[in-house]
Amino acid sequence: MNAATKIDAPPGTVLWEEIIPGGCHWSGVVRRGVALRLTDVEGGTNGAMLLFNHEERFERYNMPDTLKAQHTAYLTKGNVLYTDMGRAIASVIEDTSGWHDTVCGVMDDATLASRFGSRRYQEHRNAMTRSGMEGFLKELGRLGLNRRDLHANVNWFSKVAASASGDLAFVPGHAKPGAYVDLRFDMHALVVLSTSPHPLDPATTWAPKPLKLTAWRCGLAGPDDYCRNFRPESGRAFLNNERYFAQ
Repeated sequence: MNAATKIDAPPGTVLWEEIIPGGCHWSGVVRRGVALRLTDVEGGTNGAMLLFNHEERFERYNMPDTLKAQHTAYLTKGNVLYTDMGRAIASVIEDTSGWHDTVCGVMDDATLASRFGSRRYQEHRNAMTRSGMEGFLKELGRLGLNRRDLHANVNWFSKVAASASGDLAFVPGHAKPGAYVDLRFDMHALVVLSTSPHPLDPATTWAPKPLKLTAWRCGLAGPDDYCRNFRPESGRAFLNNERYFAQ
């Protein structure tokens, strides 16, 4: 990262931080009322993310409902990530990148091999190649889940534009060093991440970039919360959350 790049400090006491190296994968539980900042440390990262309700893992992020209810094809500040049960699993409370892909999925093994070749750990150690699909499946397997639990993912920091004819094209250079997105978690969530390149990234040299995670307590969405009031459908999602968590 350029020495001149300034990153705003999280607005709360940091609970933990971690850096996921480029081309690697990670999973963990983030509790309700905790915010997670994803930072593109060097520029050019792709943070492919799956989200599950940690307490009932059959409930997970639902891409079609998230997009159609908010009249959008990408995510940015104000957007809420809905589950397939009509609840809010996370909200974008801050975003310095402005556009995050929701429709292109994750790189699979065949795409990785055709673009970068295949390098195994046994011969190449940390210079091995690993697809986003492989990373997802390895993390899901550790958690008692499997291929059936894959669902449409978010690609943080990647921008994909559509032409008038509907063709999708990756926008190089969109992800900048120091850019970040802050996610407030509105239910206890199991988060699965991969830092493998975006499937439409035209690069042919294997050089995936790291992603920094920073967590802090941010509290729950109040009545005047920006994300809660961003769309009427979001208000209903938060109402569903409150009923779900009522004691």
